[in-house]
Amino acid sequence: MRSLFAAALLAAPSVLWGQDKPAPAMPNPLYTESTLPFRLPPFDQIKDEHYGPAFELGMATQLKEIDAIADSPDAPTFENTLVAMERSGDLLGRVNRIFDNLTSAHTNPNLQKLEAEMAPKLSKHRDAIVLNSKLFARVQKLKDTLKLEGEDARLLEKTYESFVRAGAKLAEPQKAKLRAMNAELATLMTQFAQNVLKEVNAKAIVVDTKEELAGMPANEVAAAAAAAKELGKEGKYVLRLLNTSGQPPLSSLTNRALRQRILEVSLGRNSSGGEFDNRAIVLRIAQLRAERAHLLGYPHHAGYQLEDQTAKTVATVNKLLADLGPAAVANARKEGADLQKMIDEEKGGFQLTAADWDLYSEKVRRARYAFDESELKPYFEANRVLVDGVFFAAEKFYGIKFKQRKDLPVYHPDVTVWEVTEADGKPLALFLVDLYARPSKRGGAWMNEYVEQSGLLGTRPVVANHLNVPKPPAGEPALMTYDEVRTFFHEFGHALHGMFSNVKYPRFAGTNVPRDFVEFPSQVNEMWTLWPEVLRNYAKHYKTGAPMPEELVKKLLAAAQFNQGFQTTEYLAAALLDQAWHQLAPPAVPKDPLVFEAEVLGKAGFNYAPVPPRYRTTYFSHTFAGGYSAGYYSYIWSEVLDAHSVDWIERNGGLTRANGDKFRRTLLSRGGSEDPLGQFRNFTGEAPRIEPLLKRRGLTVKQ
Repeated sequence: MRSLFAAALLAAPSVLWGQDKPAPAMPNPLYTESTLPFRLPPFDQIKDEHYGPAFELGMATQLKEIDAIADSPDAPTFENTLVAMERSGDLLGRVNRIFDNLTSAHTNPNLQKLEAEMAPKLSKHRDAIVLNSKLFARVQKLKDTLKLEGEDARLLEKTYESFVRAGAKLAEPQKAKLRAMNAELATLMTQFAQNVLKEVNAKAIVVDTKEELAGMPANEVAAAAAAAKELGKEGKYVLRLLNTSGQPPLSSLTNRALRQRILEVSLGRNSSGGEFDNRAIVLRIAQLRAERAHLLGYPHHAGYQLEDQTAKTVATVNKLLADLGPAAVANARKEGADLQKMIDEEKGGFQLTAADWDLYSEKVRRARYAFDESELKPYFEANRVLVDGVFFAAEKFYGIKFKQRKDLPVYHPDVTVWEVTEADGKPLALFLVDLYARPSKRGGAWMNEYVEQSGLLGTRPVVANHLNVPKPPAGEPALMTYDEVRTFFHEFGHALHGMFSNVKYPRFAGTNVPRDFVEFPSQVNEMWTLWPEVLRNYAKHYKTGAPMPEELVKKLLAAAQFNQGFQTTEYLAAALLDQAWHQLAPPAVPKDPLVFEAEVLGKAGFNYAPVPPRYRTTYFSHTFAGGYSAGYYSYIWSEVLDAHSVDWIERNGGLTRANGDKFRRTLLSRGGSEDPLGQFRNFTGEAPRIEPLLKRRGLTVKQ
């Protein structure tokens, strides 16, 4: 939809044309709504220089819209205040979604510079709305007088809450202080994220000879050679880092010195001096978050954050972590003892370290289950996983269909676009797949939305999934690890949450739900990774097309709980660090983040060196740059709901349209328009139980 004020300002500011002539005004494609199907952004027309002017115009336009609402002489009504607010900011929302997505998926120095410039401006813009006392007075009046039902009632409730939590009730001097804190935090979080990406690229491991890569599969060696050539280091090999502590090559390299080098570099990122060191940034972010929470009336940032989540209280989260932690670490130590036994049997002559874990866990897995993880990769060719696995499961469970669209523009040649339709052929959404790792892309895997569904605005979803699968050399197949396959199914669960959204107000669309609920639907979708009918359909050898042998399938299923102590411990250690940083009162913020990290892990019993946290403090982007501050526990919290739901689906027939339609109707389509735990109960018919999770992970809770 065209912004109310954009129509009169459709041209970008002039730029120099040659030496002395101003350029003719050029149309900015961001100023008007896209005419492409589903309003897909016209990526082929958008240039770096379009974003700045579009941001400035978008902010100015929305502030005019907000001022018109706040200054209206008419008494506040639901339509002229709340609905009008939902309609405001069309241009700004459009440019912000596109820009934010591309700075994650395909950034460059120009976009990074603008990102740093815009962060405090966007923070100031948001504060200008939520701290507008006249606007809040109208919302307060509606809160005090209106009796609404359904989605309208929830819109009023959540709008009011968001104003209060943002500081609308503070006195003006306190609001000024809050604005300054928010602006500084926005700048610091952007700097943290950019430092993490730059350090990952700067610290890529250069290997001189092929012999040093002994044990690494041939296709991965070829990819390392291609990466080196791309960086002008032909004849050498480059191992690019992921943003996690552990690194994939550690599971296959027999060269222990190289394994140790890789892990040392990985664990030391952003904390060993230099321009990308995040230690001072971490301390300042922690200080500002603690002070802001105190200003808003909370004991610490975690208390502020959790109030708006389904967990509600710090005590609830602390108990969950405390209950699961001892059993996880005990299992990890038992697993470590098994690995040490293997090392000793081989007369290795060394004590197990984190650099050895992945390699020797594969050896133990192979010995125990006659199963080698590398046996799986030939059966996990990426396109087949997508079409015959991820899409196939969705078609069976929900009846939807997928058709590739090669006629639509993309922001990178590796991206594919798929049109999604209902079983009866009605259009549902566009789905973008961005599979491969590259230096311009942040680490990890995620889903985002370029266009959110809204009945009010008449929009249908455009959603994207991003992974970081190493790109093979030209002409070679992209073979995925089992973990990457499961991640693909996980992220597509988020995509379904966006695509199936059926709400009126943009505020509630798709994944706009509490942070500790958003992972739940995506984790449920992981169940199809190993579902027999689905696995048989996609797990086929990339050369012969032969299905994965039944013997290998049985080994895969038998090994499903293998290494769960390690996986649970590394995750819980990171979740614990996140809570520790954000349960600090302002005077308690430490002076050295690494000393603090060690003290926290040691006190909680997580000081088992062979299993480092999945993310160490200085590259923990989820919590210091993303939306998971005091919320990294969400994955295990959501897994309680997920495991219970999977248990329900299995008990009620599994992969059936009836189950899929119920999950879609009661939960995936509702977004944030209803109470999250109410949605869960509407689907399962009961309150959450932790037992299915404990069974899945092979854990017992110490009473």
